[in-house]
Amino acid sequence: MKNEIGDFLNHLTYERNVSANTVEAYRDDLESFVGFLCNDYFTMARDQLELRRIDHLAVRAHLAHLARRSLRRSSIARHLSALRSFFKYLMREGVVEANPARNIATPKGEKHLPSVLQPSDVALLLEQPDLSTPLGVRDRAFLELLYGSGLRIGELVGIDVDDVELRARLVKVRGKGSKERIVPFGSKAEEAVRAWMSKRTAGPEQHALFTNYRGERITARSVRRLFDRYVRGAALRAGVSPHTLRHSFATHLLNAGADLRGIQELLGHASLSTTQKYTHLNDWQLIEVYRRAHPKA
Repeated sequence: MKNEIGDFLNHLTYERNVSANTVEAYRDDLESFVGFLCNDYFTMARDQLELRRIDHLAVRAHLAHLARRSLRRSSIARHLSALRSFFKYLMREGVVEANPARNIATPKGEKHLPSVLQPSDVALLLEQPDLSTPLGVRDRAFLELLYGSGLRIGELVGIDVDDVELRARLVKVRGKGSKERIVPFGSKAEEAVRAWMSKRTAGPEQHALFTNYRGERITARSVRRLFDRYVRGAALRAGVSPHTLRHSFATHLLNAGADLRGIQELLGHASLSTTQKYTHLNDWQLIEVYRRAHPKA
């Protein structure tokens, strides 16, 4: 299956323009499936595995194997989605006659309220970088943009210098599926980005807004590592991640009266149902609603 998987990933990259992160996730999922078939299901060498032997029972067994490993239902659903897409591609290419993953029900995802920081905690986090160093100035700038524009971490590291219009306080970002959108940011983020651009070092061919100490585009992994350090420095609760700032951005806008449809556009959500998870209320808001509305309050 090695050649077929390679052809499928190329199809995703060059024909469907799928993001690099999704391609890598599908690669890992398909490799996991092959490993299961060879080691646990058919128990044979990889060069002996035949696509025609894979049926819906093999797919179900793989999903059960993932469940026993305590994978989240959302991760299992992604594995199933990868298999469906893979076999659909193979059917189109005439490699197989049927899609063994087609009629298998997708596991229902867990419903979790997004983790959100209070504005005071956000302010404390933003104060952590050391502004006496160029890299500290850079870190303050990317933290301000993460919160000020509600960016995904992949969108943040993909920003080029030409994508930022400081006077208008707008930034062009490339979201999931390489979809572009224009997002505003505030005066604090503008100030922080201006400060970083005055200290930014990069090679002549390097257009990235955020660069590392070698002048190369900073990676998402580096941003997460730095973010974790600042979370520890601010003594915030465990589990706070860059995506928490995105959740906080949306929730703080909603709590201040912003329109849900507008928040959807700012976040780059394809569906309004994805944005509706931010309509949860804090305890103090519930109390205030009760106080103002109930006749016996």
